[in-house]
Amino acid sequence: MSISPSDTSDTPSPETEPFTLTEVQEVELNLLIEGLYQMYGYDFRGYVRASLTRRVMNRMKAERLPTITALLEKVLHEPGCLERLLNDLSIRMTEMYRDPSFFAAFREEVIPLLRELPEIRIWHAGCATGEEVYSMAILLHEEGLTKKTKIYATDMNEKALQAAQKGAFPLKKMQQYTKNYLKAGGGKAFSEYYTTDHQYAYFKPLLEENLIFAQHNLVTDGSFNEFHVILCRNVMIYFDNSLQQQVHRLFYGSLATGGFLGLGSKESILFLPKGLHYKEFNAQERIYRKGNGAG
Repeated sequence: MSISPSDTSDTPSPETEPFTLTEVQEVELNLLIEGLYQMYGYDFRGYVRASLTRRVMNRMKAERLPTITALLEKVLHEPGCLERLLNDLSIRMTEMYRDPSFFAAFREEVIPLLRELPEIRIWHAGCATGEEVYSMAILLHEEGLTKKTKIYATDMNEKALQAAQKGAFPLKKMQQYTKNYLKAGGGKAFSEYYTTDHQYAYFKPLLEENLIFAQHNLVTDGSFNEFHVILCRNVMIYFDNSLQQQVHRLFYGSLATGGFLGLGSKESILFLPKGLHYKEFNAQERIYRKGNGAG
């Protein structure tokens, strides 16, 4: 399968007005969600319904199908349709140094504490096409921490991971990314980190030395290491409360004591399951610290 690097042109916007389903369509949607889980193991049962509905209806229209049932039938019998639907359902709204103030706070407040560790393990959960992963790789490089850091970047979407591994992003976005980089405290010419052709910017191999990309589904997969930092930004807003609590338990169990959790600007830890204790390390930027040693 050939793909364009960081191709997110068909990704629906979360701000789009949701579709209103009929009673029959609600049943059809339930059958589609259950079919994806029973047949392929992809579990979208805990996703926010409005967002899920919009994405399914958009795919149905793109396939020129009259009903959600027809989409289910095509998904079950045509692998290409399954891939297209999964591409729609996964979360890929991202950019380099998204919310620059978050990265500035991470550099100024978290990095000095990480510097004291003999090794650093960072998990970017739901990394999409990798823009924030490369942002963090550049930050660590500038802070001289690359050699003792491993960044694990995971996503459920194989196509997104393939794009992330290429380290290639549309050239037209570099102007905005450069602005974000400078606001985030970057101290060099951003163009030093990539080469270009007429269409894409290709980040230099030195940034990939400490990156490990792997497929991982937050809904169905378990922990795979102990981390000093877990970043999952603007992903859980698409999960219902029950699923958010499940994922929070996964993160808490994967995070070292005194480790850091970074969430998106519209996410919080207000509704954590009982027994999960964080300190608000930087509440404004949604950076939290786990358990003992957090004071």
